[in-house]
Formats: sequence, C-alpha cells, structure tokens
Amino acid sequence: MLSLVAFERKPAYASMTEMLRESMTRGSIPAGTVILESHLATLFNSSRAPVRQALATLEAEGLLGRFAGRGLVVGPGSSPTRIPITREMVTPAAEPGVLPDVDPADAIYYAVERNIILHSLFGGFRVNELALARAYDISRLAARNLLLRAQGVGIVGKGEKSHWWIVPLNLDRMASLYELREILEPVALQNAANSIPPILIEEIAVRHRVAIERFPEVDIATLDELEDDIHVKLLGFSTNHEIIGALKRGRALFVSTKHIQIALKRTALIDPFLDEHLAVVEALGLGEIDAAARGLRDHLHASNTKSLRNLAHFNETQKVEPVDYILSQ
Repeated sequence: MLSLVAFERKPAYASMTEMLRESMTRGSIPAGTVILESHLATLFNSSRAPVRQALATLEAEGLLGRFAGRGLVVGPGSSPTRIPITREMVTPAAEPGVLPDVDPADAIYYAVERNIILHSLFGGFRVNELALARAYDISRLAARNLLLRAQGVGIVGKGEKSHWWIVPLNLDRMASLYELREILEPVALQNAANSIPPILIEEIAVRHRVAIERFPEVDIATLDELEDDIHVKLLGFSTNHEIIGALKRGRALFVSTKHIQIALKRTALIDPFLDEHLAVVEALGLGEIDAAARGLRDHLHASNTKSLRNLAHFNETQKVEPVDYILSQ
C-alpha cells in the first residue's frame, strides 16, 4: 500500500505544535532560542491565533518558558538567544536521500490540491477564498497564497472579478497536454544536457534509487520532488525559453495524474515511472543525450496511456465529495 501524506483535517495549531515540538526535541531549534508569535505566524503563513495556541500548549508541556523580555524561550531557564528561526529548522527530519515535506503549509496545500483536482474532472467549479481560509483555520492571505500556488501549476485560474475558478480536465485536454510534452520535452532535454551540472545529475539519480528501494513507502512530497527533478529542474537548463514557457502549461498533468491514481488506490503504476526516470538520468550521466531524450519520450508516451485509462476509469466509477469552499459555477 502506498504511504502518502494524510489528508485528515486537523486544527492548524495542532500541526504547528507537532512541528515545533519535534524541532525542539531533536535540537534543530536549540535551547535558548527566543520564540516570537509574530515571527512564527509569518513563517507558517498563518494568523496569530493558532500560533498563540500552539505556543501555549508547548509552554504547558515545559518546552517553552518565560523570561524578562518579549516572547518565550526554548528550554525554561536557558539563556535567551535571539536567532532567526528558518523554515528548515521546523522541517520534519527526513530519511537520507529523500527530501522531506519542506513547507509547514504543505499538508494543507496537498489536501486543497487534491480537492481541486478531483472537482476539475466533473466540470466547472469555483473556489471561495474566504471559505477556504475558514475551513483550515488560516488567514485570508494564507488561503490566497495556497491558491496562487495552485495557479502556478495550472489547476486554478483567476477571473476578472478576482474569483478563483477550477480549470476543467477531461480526456481531450489531458491527451493534448501529453502530446505537447511528448513533443517538446525531449527537445528541451537535448538542448539542456550539456549545461546540466554533473553533480545535479548524480543527486537526482541517488534520490530515485533511494525511492525505488523504499517503494511503496514513498510520501507524496517525495513523489512531487521526483517529478520536479525530471520535468522542471533538468529541463530548466534549456536555453530555449519559448519551449520552457510552453511546457509550463502542462504542469497540471503531473499533479492531476497523481491524485487520480491515489483516489483509485492504485500503486502499481507509480513504481515504473521511478524506473523510467532513473533510466533517463543515468543516460544523461553517461553522456548519452539522444538515449536520454528517447527514454523521456517513451516515458511520456507510456504515462499518457496509463493516465488516460485512469481518468476514464475514475469518471466511470467515482464521484466527487462536496467541499465547503468549492462551489458550482
């Protein structure tokens, strides 16, 4: 069974409490660090209320204490030190070679992304920004940032009246986007190959080998990173910016096919994509640029067939569950 980030809804303060508790326990936020409510609200892209509740919980547990100054200090009785708390300091620890979920807001984002994708398969819908903020107990700004992130991968758009709408995805559009990528990505890779640093090629190869070894215990953030490795990072070295611009339109494919496959509870089709990716990367590492381009073309062609089959099966067998912040147009 594929191990993925859970989409269960939990209060924002509870997620923050868990992240901060783990970071303090393992020492990535060291004893003596001064914690300011306003700084954490900015870091978590949140309103202050859940941050305040998280800090109160940690103070009650004895992980935080008061001192003669503004804020709280990690480790009661420790000498206060005002060092900046970074995103990396509150990132969950990862296994070697597999990147963790690096954004504290990612769990919420993936849940929102999933709901948007599944609704996109059933026609026209819009997203209510205020209702989204209320659903996850986050600020209006945080909700807007989530939707801007979704817009960046092409699954939502913004209308003239600042209304967010979900970009519909049907069989014809999916097939067209795959055709676009199947034509352009191999060309972009051939163009980029000589500019890609060898150390990056090796790092990407290592990540894929580790993921293959751990399969099916691969989380959703790692799957995203592996897709990004091939289809964004490597191709980003192409000097043909027109091709790169055109390919951005197809990024919705990868997030869409991922969530469709998860909804269908299919894991068998994920493992081959890891092997196909690794074959492309290893060919690049050997300087076999044409072989890498052919491998990428074959990978996209195979993905097209599998994804169209999954989408057709999803439409025939599934229905979308209502979500408070997604409304019919």
